[in-house]
Amino acid sequence: MTLAQGFTGPDDDAAVLDVDLLRFERGDSAARAAVVDGVKRSLATGFVTTSHDLSSALLDDAYGLLEQFFRLPETRKQAFVADGACGQTGYTGHLVETAAGASLADWKEMLNWAEPLPAGHPLRRRFPVLYPQQLLPEEAVPGISAVLGAFHRAIADLQRRFLRVIAVGLGVHEALFDAMVEEAPTLTRAVHYPPIHQAPAEGHVWAAAHADINLITALPRATAPGLEVLVGERWVQATPPDGHVILNSGLMLERLSNGLIPSGWHRVVAEPGETGGRLSVVQFCHPRPSTVLQPFPSCCSAHHPQRFAAELAADALEAVLHRINLTGSAC
Repeated sequence: MTLAQGFTGPDDDAAVLDVDLLRFERGDSAARAAVVDGVKRSLATGFVTTSHDLSSALLDDAYGLLEQFFRLPETRKQAFVADGACGQTGYTGHLVETAAGASLADWKEMLNWAEPLPAGHPLRRRFPVLYPQQLLPEEAVPGISAVLGAFHRAIADLQRRFLRVIAVGLGVHEALFDAMVEEAPTLTRAVHYPPIHQAPAEGHVWAAAHADINLITALPRATAPGLEVLVGERWVQATPPDGHVILNSGLMLERLSNGLIPSGWHRVVAEPGETGGRLSVVQFCHPRPSTVLQPFPSCCSAHHPQRFAAELAADALEAVLHRINLTGSAC
């Protein structure tokens, strides 16, 4: 377990650590305990990095096909906007998503997808906004659907496995999150940030400061710098080592942990003089929408009383979609 270079905070109590998920899964009890301890200390910042066993060929294929898509003319990409999907599938154009509290929209465009559920599935009937009919640009970029589907499943499996480490750290059953994330509206999002000098006005940034709503978010790769994370009280560049993924905690995990794991605040900004763009793919790991987000008893005590009232996961997610402007013209 090491400090991830470029992630150190202003003191030793605020640092993003690099842990080894495979050591937790394959090691003895002492090794597992060391990984759990590292994750707990690191997630006090809202961030952690870990080595992974994702296929580099799958990552290469996914990013290559996505670059083909984002190079298409804007009019061609607009054909893959999914009406009524609220940014939960299909293409979302430039200057649509706006970070909560920000005055200007982010300078980015996105392609969104998830694991489809059968048309008659009760979750789709009850929560249609969170389970839209999936739309990917197969006709424009042949082969992209299969590759992005495999990518989504691989990252979702990695996040499910990492949630087991978090569960142990929170004092609940190791497999508690397994059922919580089964058939959940976990969303994968490819984000293309055009060169910042092409933004239509001064003041736009690639992505303004924000925290994610979900449980945890995984970022396995980005094609250029730009991600900054808030560690302590200062922003630091976040560039995980090769073969590692950066994960951040979201507002739902903050609620379940009674604030013991805060949500990780982050932003994406172009470096001064940057003339190129950036492509990254992130996955937002969600609980099932019927999950009641109430602090775990193991996270509450006389010295740390319950801070959050219960809230339905679907209500929390739809409220955030509204605040970031994805339930307006995009829905």
